[in-house]
Amino acid sequence: MSKSKLLEVKLASLLEVTKAINSNTKTPELLKIYESVLRHQLNVGKLVLYANDGGWKCLLKFGMEATFNPEEIERYLLPLKDITLMDSAPTGEFVPIQKALQQNNVEVVIPVFHKDQPLAFALVGDIDEEQLGVGASVKHLNFIQTLTNILVVAIENKRLAKEGIRQAEMKKEMEVASQMQHMLFPSDLPNDAQLEMDALYIAHQQIGGDYYDFVRINEQEVALCMADVSGKGVSAALLMSNFQANMRILLSRTDSLADLVRELNDKVNDTAKGERFITLFVAKYNVVTKIFTYVNAGHNPPLVLSKDGSISTLKIGCTGLGMLEDLRKVKEGVVSIEPGAVLLCYTDGVVEQENEAEEEFGVKRLKELLQSKAKAKVKDINTSIIESVKEHKGAKTYVDDIALLTCRIF
Repeated sequence: MSKSKLLEVKLASLLEVTKAINSNTKTPELLKIYESVLRHQLNVGKLVLYANDGGWKCLLKFGMEATFNPEEIERYLLPLKDITLMDSAPTGEFVPIQKALQQNNVEVVIPVFHKDQPLAFALVGDIDEEQLGVGASVKHLNFIQTLTNILVVAIENKRLAKEGIRQAEMKKEMEVASQMQHMLFPSDLPNDAQLEMDALYIAHQQIGGDYYDFVRINEQEVALCMADVSGKGVSAALLMSNFQANMRILLSRTDSLADLVRELNDKVNDTAKGERFITLFVAKYNVVTKIFTYVNAGHNPPLVLSKDGSISTLKIGCTGLGMLEDLRKVKEGVVSIEPGAVLLCYTDGVVEQENEAEEEFGVKRLKELLQSKAKAKVKDINTSIIESVKEHKGAKTYVDDIALLTCRIF
């Protein structure tokens, strides 16, 4: 083939591929055009094209088998940054690479990189140099590299576009899920002559597995709870939403907190199938008798700050829900809470948050902070806790969901 004729073929090939890309031709059709150009216009007899699409895959092969698995691609091909001819491959550490490629009838390796990221490798064999013009093989290989670059970048752009659409759809779905999850939390917490209550929730991801609730059972009794599903994300949020529905139904028809917890344990076992568990603190408070009855099912013990500044914890209960098939021993704690006392319920995302020195925020710091804010509004107490946790973590990310439910009893 004359030099001018070869130039015409190359220009026509580039035009054909570029037009197909601009027409948003699907990937299989682009690969057909690419193969046709190489086989019928440039007389390439053998080729395997590997591309990195969330893992190494063979996009195209003709004339020889695709014999390299992803691990072998990492081992043999990633070290090759430029066009490499097997008959002049480097010695030393590249000898095993050369042997592996030659055993598979590969004459040339053409890598495609974007910055330092490998996108593809074209393994070429059986190049008809006489047809192309003796002495022009390197220029010809540069053209194959250019053509392969154009093709691979177009395919990568398609993948990124699809991924962008998928991510946008997922983001929208997560936003809707987050809005729906926040609708599960009580929108109206008491702030009257009997109770002053405030809650705060920060999800580690857009949605999470922490949950708090407040329910008026009758004129004299109210119920409150805080729970935490093991794990994070969508699956934790789905289990928690199911748990909340069961909680509210059972609260309306079950007088005994011990019976309530046993039934909830059965529900969690049925739903989670032993793959997740839930820690729970649930309590009933009689605003007339001032009696506070509770069960702590493996949850972080809430803190009770008395008027004299002392702090007690609410630990009595049982193991977490979903850990055992049958909760036979469930103890109820009964305390008399004096007027002016503050109850602080929290999830482990508060006390387990680490700073850059890998030190946890800890219960001790939480107690000291609560004591220092004894006279503050409960909303201000929650705000101070969150600000302190944020200051403590510094540049570290949040490790878990955070939920606070703080109540002053009058």
